[in-house]
Amino acid sequence: MREWMLSEVNYAQVRDSPFEVAVLPMGATEPHNFHLPYGTDTYESEIIGSNICEAAFKQGARVVMLPAIPYGTETNQMEFPLAMNLNPSTLGFVIKDIVDSLAKHGIHKLLILNSHGGNDFKPLLRELQGKTPVHLFLCNWYAGGSADVHSEIFESAGDHAGEMETALALAYFPQFVAHNPVTGELTADDGAVNSTRFEAVNKGWVSITRPWHLLTKNTGSGNPHPATAEKGRQLMDVLVERISTFLVELAETDLDENFPF
Repeated sequence: MREWMLSEVNYAQVRDSPFEVAVLPMGATEPHNFHLPYGTDTYESEIIGSNICEAAFKQGARVVMLPAIPYGTETNQMEFPLAMNLNPSTLGFVIKDIVDSLAKHGIHKLLILNSHGGNDFKPLLRELQGKTPVHLFLCNWYAGGSADVHSEIFESAGDHAGEMETALALAYFPQFVAHNPVTGELTADDGAVNSTRFEAVNKGWVSITRPWHLLTKNTGSGNPHPATAEKGRQLMDVLVERISTFLVELAETDLDENFPF
């Protein structure tokens, strides 16, 4: 039993030791090249969430990890079988209801720990600003939470089922990573992606919603083959140090009219 996991504690524990901060892991159900499972984003959010909450809890923070949401926005992958989509508006209603539940139960600090690039929660945070007593924070761990160290750990982190995600899988859920039974190599392709017809899009000056079946060969974006479990553990160390420190600070900080400033 892990005291920071809502799914594992009981009513007596929650009643007698109330929590101050909640963490909501957000995953997805979608293909990840030929070698990683459909639940990759959800597994990542659960493992990272559990590790950061454990570290914060052991430093005295009353933090609780809510059960992960295993579905995300998949409008760009719907040409692939069993990519399971929740439209952004639907996902927003789900999170709003969770926020309302937290408000009812007196938890007014929430970190959304997002593990899926197709989820865009910043508009939701703006929409809920001032309409709930719950103060919302967002961490896209694969971007702002760790982007500055990617080049130190990985040859190329990749965008989807690349080296970074594969390294985390090898470290924390290796039983779901597919290898060639003869060579022992990953069953993945090289994760090459196609360019659009427009230089502005290719260089990032203009953005689009990318149709994944046209962008990729087999859903992978980024070469996974240099990945190792050790690289996954290095990344986890960075995430735990950074985000657990924030959770401790968040738990210790009083709510007033100028919060969070």
